[in-house]
Amino acid sequence: MRRLLIQAWTDLWMRRAGPDRFGKLAAWLAGLPHAPYKARVALAHRYPQGYIAPSAQLNGRRIRRGRHVFIGDGVVIYQRQDGGPIELADYVELHRDTIIECGRGGSLFIGERTGIQPRCQLSAYVEQIIIGRGCQIAPQCAFYPYDHGTAPGQAIGHQPLTSKGPIVLEDDVWLGYSVVVLSGVTIGAGTVVGAGSVVTRSLPAGVVAAGAPARVVRERTARDVGEITTR
Repeated sequence: MRRLLIQAWTDLWMRRAGPDRFGKLAAWLAGLPHAPYKARVALAHRYPQGYIAPSAQLNGRRIRRGRHVFIGDGVVIYQRQDGGPIELADYVELHRDTIIECGRGGSLFIGERTGIQPRCQLSAYVEQIIIGRGCQIAPQCAFYPYDHGTAPGQAIGHQPLTSKGPIVLEDDVWLGYSVVVLSGVTIGAGTVVGAGSVVTRSLPAGVVAAGAPARVVRERTARDVGEITTR
């Protein structure tokens, strides 16, 4: 009986949930009988409109969300007036305190069933950030598709932003804790990048890379595939 009551309560409010003020209140009410944090992902998977935590902030006119998208506590999606589109495909997960920014010349696309873990930062200025399907991004990773000028005789804050090109993660890429990805980098499908790495150059598909700057350590093996798919 209790389970049926919880289900009815959740259905009542999740039908009204959304990114506006009332929708966030509805999401808060829907979540009351449920455990916090990642337990709320189940609500996103159950309801096509997904789940947006009441404390999340979405600001922008060109933010597109697919079906069953999860946007967790403290997530900020900020699109400047001169920023390009921000698109989250079906079943994307953005976890606690992740910040997405999009400004002049930038845009962002995150592919289906990709998970962005807590406290990541994606700053799409000057160029695009494109993340493929089924990628796993560990906490505190950062993406910067631009470079900041450092010429002498000019204040740092007045230096121009330049770029070597967009950041592209192909499908099924796995970034370990606190990886930084810089402009002009493409990471090939199925590649794993070790914790704390700084990726300054493109990496081929199907390898394990690590270091600052990141270099290929070896090719992925059948054992690697087994370990990743069972996590």
